[in-house]
Amino acid sequence: MVNVAQYPQLRMLLWNRPRIKRLADKDAFALYEANWRHVDKEHMTAAEQALVRRLTTEIGHGVLLV
Repeated sequence: MVNVAQYPQLRMLLWNRPRIKRLADKDAFALYEANWRHVDKEHMTAAEQALVRRLTTEIGHGVLLV
């Protein structure tokens, strides 16, 4: 499970779903993939970059389809 509050870009992607506090890993990965064009990659925290790498490895089998 991913705590949305710890990841600013993920929180931003959930702007229209403010009640969501936690996401399953597969759902967080799908949200990043579907909305990658909206992610401000230059301002991603190191922790969020690590999360995306982990999700890409574990859920995407090494591939982030963007």
